[in-house]
Amino acid sequence: MKRRLWLGRLSGLLAAAIAAPAAARTAPAKGGAAPSAAVPKLVKTAAQWQALLPADSFRVLFEEGTERAGSSPLDREKRPGTFVCAACFLPVFDSATKFDSGTGWPSFFDHLPGAFGTKRDFKLVLPRTEYHCSRCGGHHGHVFNDGPKPTGLRYCNNGVALRFVPRGEPLPALRT
Repeated sequence: MKRRLWLGRLSGLLAAAIAAPAAARTAPAKGGAAPSAAVPKLVKTAAQWQALLPADSFRVLFEEGTERAGSSPLDREKRPGTFVCAACFLPVFDSATKFDSGTGWPSFFDHLPGAFGTKRDFKLVLPRTEYHCSRCGGHHGHVFNDGPKPTGLRYCNNGVALRFVPRGEPLPALRT
């Protein structure tokens, strides 16, 4: 019986690894997110980020925490505009790619070019694809392959890792 249970779990892990988005299979196995050559890096110490950000944003972005589902007003944001990284202000999502996933977190089916790098996450035993800001390295969330067309992806983002800028308003200058 134990052998059957073990084999069942192993087959589930293999199925999840095969079904993972291609980005996850090409991401580095260890270390930080896969780098994006097009976006210059912004490096600060944990203390510097902590001084710049609210505690909940710092915990999610730089300690890879997760906010409580349903707690972010950005999950209900429907205006046209741009979502930027709350730490470094890099534009990461256009509102045209946002959809209501019913999960309680802001969800998007695509991101802006060069916005994120990915890495594998095994914190919940099954492998997941975690994505980080390609500029500051801040953790935003996980990407799953159960999203809508045209990509079939769901970028499940922590709201405290984002800031929303309505269309027509200037984007904040990239943080230095």
